[in-house]
Amino acid sequence: MPSAYNRRMPEITLPDGSRRHYDQAPSVAEVAADIGPGLARAALAGRVDGRLVDTDFRIDGDAEIAVITARDAEGLEILRHSAAHLLAQAVQELFPGAQVTIGPVIEDGFYYDFAYERGFTPEDLERIEARMKELAKADLPVSHKTLARDEAVEHFRSIGEHYKAEIIAGIPEDEPITLYGQGGWKDLCRGPHVPSTGHLKAFKLTRTAGAYWRGDSSNEQLRRIYGTAWGDSKSLKAYLKRLEEAAKRDHRRIGTDLDLFSIQEDAGGGLVFWHPKGARIRRVIEDFWRDRHQRAGYELLFTPHIALEGLWDRSGHTDFYRESMYAPVEDEGRGYQLRPMNCPFHILIYRNRLRSHRELPMRWAELGTVYRREMSGALHGLMRVRGFTQDDAHVFCTEEQIENEILRILDLALELFGAFGFEEFSTVLATRPDKAVGTDDIWERATRALQSALRQKNMKFELDPGGGAFYGPKIDIKIRDAIGREWQCSTVQLDFNLPERFDLEYVAADGSRPRPIMIHRALLGSLERFFGILVEHYAGRFPLWLAPVQAAVLALTERQEGYARSVSGALKKAGFRVDCDLRSETIGYKIRDHTLQGVPYLLVLGDREEQKGNVAVRSREAGDLGAMPLDDFLARVAAEGSGSLQGA
Repeated sequence: MPSAYNRRMPEITLPDGSRRHYDQAPSVAEVAADIGPGLARAALAGRVDGRLVDTDFRIDGDAEIAVITARDAEGLEILRHSAAHLLAQAVQELFPGAQVTIGPVIEDGFYYDFAYERGFTPEDLERIEARMKELAKADLPVSHKTLARDEAVEHFRSIGEHYKAEIIAGIPEDEPITLYGQGGWKDLCRGPHVPSTGHLKAFKLTRTAGAYWRGDSSNEQLRRIYGTAWGDSKSLKAYLKRLEEAAKRDHRRIGTDLDLFSIQEDAGGGLVFWHPKGARIRRVIEDFWRDRHQRAGYELLFTPHIALEGLWDRSGHTDFYRESMYAPVEDEGRGYQLRPMNCPFHILIYRNRLRSHRELPMRWAELGTVYRREMSGALHGLMRVRGFTQDDAHVFCTEEQIENEILRILDLALELFGAFGFEEFSTVLATRPDKAVGTDDIWERATRALQSALRQKNMKFELDPGGGAFYGPKIDIKIRDAIGREWQCSTVQLDFNLPERFDLEYVAADGSRPRPIMIHRALLGSLERFFGILVEHYAGRFPLWLAPVQAAVLALTERQEGYARSVSGALKKAGFRVDCDLRSETIGYKIRDHTLQGVPYLLVLGDREEQKGNVAVRSREAGDLGAMPLDDFLARVAAEGSGSLQGA
């Protein structure tokens, strides 16, 4: 047996590269205390050799360790997960008989689903939040232990937690069953969690909703409570302010106020009806999209909305999207399927004849409407619908052409973002998952090509190891809106799978017939969702080139009706989208009405303007501009930006 002098002390390597030695296995909390008292107080968890662990985890060998605090993304997730447990404890203390089901972390917050006889009221939320604050102030230690599977099932059944017992039955046999608890309350969880409830200082319950067990409407109805948690009260207040601003910008309310679109339940939820003003904006977006794609070397396609279900079997969509696909429609003994994706149609066009290497790359784009079977509880205005139009495109190219094509796609994405007013974004490069098609060599070369393209564009990106699709690596881009929210829009995916499934090939220069590389890409995402993002980004006050009504002509009295029609006609002839308001209302009422509608320019016409052939101009952005000749106004607008006079 080696002596204490011969036993090698654990060597701990910190993120800054410094090393510390210990004469016995230290815990994460002890390492944090060794570094300094401030870090010891802030420590929420640790990352040991890449694995997240609790602060009481002991490091019994050489390891790389980082102490996780609320300043880290992982720390915020741990805070929110622990806040979900605090919520569940408070609910069960205040509402005996409530069963807990699942309580995950979501973007900016958390929720917990409960099985209870009724929904929770706003008054209930106030009581629950007050009890959560009491439990947090008590600074209850958070402990955890591992149980045998049968013991864990028996524990939850004995306290009437049948949902937890069912969850345990679905956990793989080789995974440990861990319980976390505080103050006598316990929950099934794999952790990690905060060391004590006193670390939860800034949280807020936000709303309630209905849910179904395991998301299936055929299962039991559950009661969901949403909340948010942050590292400090300042961050919480800033978030609640963003929520308040987001509520003001809600595209559903603005869409109704400005009469842009509706969701008609008589036709089925999740199906969008574009009203005249909304349709005008959509047409401007589509025309701009088509113009920029044609300039970028794309050919535009139109393909069917349905196809034989065998096509989706061959493409693999039936295997991966079955739950999101509508049931086939039978005709003459054959099943036809509404399309959930556009890719197989573009592949069939490619395969329609033999292609030469001289034709590659082939860039094909389509505004293709697809249909997804979404649960009614998941639908949300324009952001989650059942029928939507993707700004879809596919590039067929050689392996050597990948990098250049990615550069072209990124150029086009940045051009579109800038035109619609989005200057900030974040980018993620997702690499090969454990299960993937294609050789290691082609994955490595394809990933390098994506990295090189991003670096050439000076686009900072985060790596998501293993986050790629099974058929190829991908780039995801999130745009940031006016109040700092991020929205996933663009995705660029390399695909080695579908060319293989559909036996695609081209004739190379040496006469061989290799498979092309297929690039899937969507830049705006879906038009419906992107339109919703635009509405909220601009709070309904669209820039001139997108505004459904670019100018309103307001007659002061009935005497100016003829002149108002003449001015309106001249504006329309110049390509302006204009509203001629001849209502017998006061000019003050008209001005207020069109101002609330966010119209960029109001042209007020009285006797003086008619006599001089002028228009009195009020700008949404600059206020009263005074009277000017109509030609001067048109010249001003033309100089304001490209596209402002396009499309009446």
